[in-house]
Amino acid sequence: MRALIVEDEIRLAEAVAQNLRRHNLETDISLDGKDGLHKAFSGVYDVVLLDIMLPKKDGLSVLSELRAEGVQTPVILLTALGEVEDRVRGLNCGADDYLPKPFSTEELIARIMAVTRRRGASRQYGLLTYGDIEFNPQSLMLSRAGKSFALTQKESRLLEVLIEHKDVRMGTDFIIEKVWGYDSDVDWGNVQAYMSFLRKKLAALGSRVRIGNIRGSGYMLEYDGE
Repeated sequence: MRALIVEDEIRLAEAVAQNLRRHNLETDISLDGKDGLHKAFSGVYDVVLLDIMLPKKDGLSVLSELRAEGVQTPVILLTALGEVEDRVRGLNCGADDYLPKPFSTEELIARIMAVTRRRGASRQYGLLTYGDIEFNPQSLMLSRAGKSFALTQKESRLLEVLIEHKDVRMGTDFIIEKVWGYDSDVDWGNVQAYMSFLRKKLAALGSRVRIGNIRGSGYMLEYDGE
């Protein structure tokens, strides 16, 4: 899972990012609303943690523009503003949740899991499932029939993207943006290598899940079973 923190208090942003990374969430930071909007438009994030009081463009304006352009990425507002009317304004602009500062990491993680579950991904109790496999994004464990393997961070993120877009054949550029970030300089060779790593682990589990590939068309999960 990949999170974007849009927060101008750099110490707070870095502290939140560090805590999220400890929970196996890849995290990027924007320090103003204009940059945050640009990054959120990329579509590579699973959740946006958005402050209201921001330089260059305030958080509610960022949120309104995202929703006006059809971007449905879950957004949690993180703000020192605690009055009821502020919460109502945020929710009316399209926020999925609201968490006033200060907040605990445990509550933030719980709210992130809640809003991402609402997207309709195949999550059950925080797990991702497809065919005969089960993946725990928190522990990074890939399992089938009582046997498990630990995935690396990049393998984990790649598998999440494959499961969440299981009905779509994804091109290499799309995968790079979702897994490495829209400004990454990695190429198709990196994608090919990590696909190979995942295929080997699926095969070692005896899974009937396959990563299909049509040259020039992209990748897609396939399940050869009932």
